Amino acid sequence: MSGETASEYIGHHLTSLTQYNLFKIGAKPEGFWTFHLDTLFFSTVLGLIFLGVFYRAARRATSGVPSGWQNFCEILVEFTDQQVKDSFHGRSELIAPLALTIFCWVFLFNFMDLLPVDLFPKIAGLLGIPYLRIVPSTDLNATFGMSMSVFFLIIFYSLKIKGLGGFTKEIAFQPFGWKLLPANLILKVVEEIAKPVSLALRLFGNIYAGELIFILIALLPWYLQWILGLPWGIFHLLIITLQAFIFMVLTIVYLSMAHEDH
Repeated sequence: MSGETASEYIGHHLTSLTQYNLFKIGAKPEGFWTFHLDTLFFSTVLGLIFLGVFYRAARRATSGVPSGWQNFCEILVEFTDQQVKDSFHGRSELIAPLALTIFCWVFLFNFMDLLPVDLFPKIAGLLGIPYLRIVPSTDLNATFGMSMSVFFLIIFYSLKIKGLGGFTKEIAFQPFGWKLLPANLILKVVEEIAKPVSLALRLFGNIYAGELIFILIALLPWYLQWILGLPWGIFHLLIITLQAFIFMVLTIVYLSMAHEDH
């Protein structure tokens, strides 16, 4: 802990490296245009890892005896494709690749939570970087960014499939008819806003809580860290996979609803 109190240690690990103009990098943001550099960096690196793994498998794919990489990627593709077939009732060439990308990318985000909490921050400290937060999904900006992307796709496909007139009628006249138009508008707005909010907060809350528990375990003596950290890490592996799965399935369901033309 390097002389830090417990509260300082926890706060340090949960603080993002931010840049709030071209020349100021630190922990305290100023104004709206604040970039979380660590979140942007690790999100990009993890995205490139995902692309690299599947690109390598695609380049080396064979109809004969598949390699381990090909088997791994085929399992993920078939798993995602089955979820789309079960939950999506429209026709779109985007949904399956989008679902696969979301599941793998969010899982990699969450998997960073299983790495030792002091490893990368200490390396960053040696390089003169004061703060480093390596789990993108513990940053509300990252989870909201992904959920807002899904939200914009929902609106886009609602307009594309139903047309402006059909989408307007759905907002204004359902579920109570034209006589209760104000109530319909309020309910529809709340329903649509709840989708990205629930997606973002569910992922953020679960992974943030898991990271906080790992940090608290790191405050204990070394001989207790393994006793508590190992079972929690095994259990947390289930949580991070489940959260990636939930984010993917809800995205498929929401986009399926946007494709339904009543």
